[in-house]
Amino acid sequence: MKSPKTVSVVLKPSRVAEYHNLLPNLCRWLKRRKIKLQFLSHEEKRIEKFFKKTNGLSYDLVDDVDVFKKSDLIISLGGDGTLIGASKFASTVTTPVFGVNLGHLGFTTEFQKKDFFEYLDLYINKKLKTEKMNLYEATIEYDNGKKVCQVFLNDIVFSKTNISRMFTLYVESKEGSIFNLTGDGMIISTPIGSTAYSLAAGGPIVHPSVKAMICTPICPHGLTNRPLVLPENETVKVFGKAVEDIQITLDGQRNFIIGDRDFVYIKKSRKFITLVKNPDKSYYDALREKFFHGRREGMK
Repeated sequence: MKSPKTVSVVLKPSRVAEYHNLLPNLCRWLKRRKIKLQFLSHEEKRIEKFFKKTNGLSYDLVDDVDVFKKSDLIISLGGDGTLIGASKFASTVTTPVFGVNLGHLGFTTEFQKKDFFEYLDLYINKKLKTEKMNLYEATIEYDNGKKVCQVFLNDIVFSKTNISRMFTLYVESKEGSIFNLTGDGMIISTPIGSTAYSLAAGGPIVHPSVKAMICTPICPHGLTNRPLVLPENETVKVFGKAVEDIQITLDGQRNFIIGDRDFVYIKKSRKFITLVKNPDKSYYDALREKFFHGRREGMK
C-alpha cells in the first residue's frame, strides 16, 4: 500500500451543513501534505459554494466513471448510502474507500466525523488495513434482445410497480427451482447487505466474510417460503408472472422495470470494493451499537 497522491471525495446528494467547514478544512489538510483533492464533476456548481469564501484553495474535478481509476483514495463523506452509491463506479481497480459517517446509522461506514482526520493521518502513514468486499452483478435480459448489467453492494429487490398486490416470482439455479414465490416480492442480498432491507424482512444476519448470497422473501403468501442462504458461486435466474410490470431496485438507488418475458441473472461480480478498516471497531461492536444485537442489560 502506497501513500495517496490524489484523493477524491464523494458527497451525500442532500444538503449537509457540515460540508461548509469540513471540505475547506480537508482541502487545507491535504494541501499541507501535498495531496491533490478531487470532486466528482457533476458536483461542480455545488462544490463552488463550499469554497466561495476561501482563498488559495484549489481542487480538481473527475468524471464519475473514472473516479476509481484516477484516485489513490476515495473518501465517502455522508453515510452508508453515500458509500454504496460510490460503489457502482468500482471496477477491478483496488482503490480503497475511506467511509466517514455524517448521518445516523452508519453501519458500513467505518469512521466518525469526530476522529476523521486522526484516522486519515494513520492511513496516509500506512498504519491502517483494508478489506476487499465483493460486488454482485445483475444482468437483465429483455425480451427484445437488449441487455443491461449493473453491480450492487447491498441488495437487489424485486417488487411491484403500482398497487401492493401479490405476484409470482420464479427463482432458479443450474440445479433446478429454488422458489416459486407468491407474495410482495423478494430481496437478494450480499453478506454486507444482510443487515439492511433483508434483515427488516426477516432475513439472517450474515458476517461479511461469509461467501454467500441471501434470498429473502417479502411477505410470502406461503408460510413454507423461508430465507435461504446460497453459495456465492451460484448464478440465480429470476423471472416473474404479474398482471403489471415488476420493479427491480439495486441498492435502493437504481430502478429498472421488467415484464413477464424478461429474465434477470444474478451472480458474484469480478468487481469489488476495498474498504479502509477502523482498527478500533469490530463487526460485532457495530451490531451491538447500531442494532443492540446480543446486548445485555447495562452492557455498553
